[in-house]
Amino acid sequence: MASSFHYGGQAVIEGVMIRGRRLVAVAVRRPQGDIALRLESLDGLYTGRVRRIPFVRGIIVLWETLALGTKALLFSSNVALGEEEKEISRPVLWGTVLLALTFVIAIIFVGPVLLTGRLEGALDNERLAALVEGIIRLGVLLAYIFLIGLLPDIRRVFAYHGAEHKTIHALEDGAPLEVETVRRYSTAHPRCGTSFLLVVVVISVLLFVLVGSPPLWQRLLSRVVLVPVIAAVSYEVIRLMGALQANRVMRILFRPNLWLQSLTTREPDDAQVEVAIYALREVLAADKTAEATAASGQA
Repeated sequence: MASSFHYGGQAVIEGVMIRGRRLVAVAVRRPQGDIALRLESLDGLYTGRVRRIPFVRGIIVLWETLALGTKALLFSSNVALGEEEKEISRPVLWGTVLLALTFVIAIIFVGPVLLTGRLEGALDNERLAALVEGIIRLGVLLAYIFLIGLLPDIRRVFAYHGAEHKTIHALEDGAPLEVETVRRYSTAHPRCGTSFLLVVVVISVLLFVLVGSPPLWQRLLSRVVLVPVIAAVSYEVIRLMGALQANRVMRILFRPNLWLQSLTTREPDDAQVEVAIYALREVLAADKTAEATAASGQA
């Protein structure tokens, strides 16, 4: 039976992270060929009621993705270096998260504003200037994804990304979590983070057109301050589109998201699919055990 909970995750260096109801599992292929596993329990903000509040949950998911994803990436890099037992210190973790967030905001939000500022003489219409800024933002995003996809190591990460999607598809379809079954599924998934990025760009265009084109410093400030708002709205749009994906019109609207994933996923080999299945089975087992314990306590 397919799960009603939206399991998901992300690719890391030679591995996959899967988030379940109660824990996160990171499975990484060691250089020797076996699989290293890291488990982290989820509580507090990750599982509390506030995470179910519309629009608030989008901001929480953004922070969760950065925090849990950074931990997973640091663990996978340690495995690659043979240092998987090394603890991830808080200063390193939060410093890495802050650096990643700063980089995204600088490239996706601040950069296009500065580029558009050079065209102010030719763009005397505020709405047109905001639209051009959005087009530049989309171009920067596509160029960045395309260029990093040319790196061999990133292509392998993208293959693990495809393995994660295939595994989630199989789970949601109620299919056996076996390599020969999972590999038949698509590498594209409607709830992918790549889709989220594209929706973020579209929502930002609409919002910034409404804001208009105030002086440069105000534009820069508004682009940074409004990031949480854009993330919150984008998350709700993704959820809505996922819930209505059986609708023909919604499927047409969602096609650009799936096309974009062709840049961030690759067809995985069986060993990569095996790693994704390994991570997913761990979180499923933890959820099953917790449900059984809760049921016996109520009996």
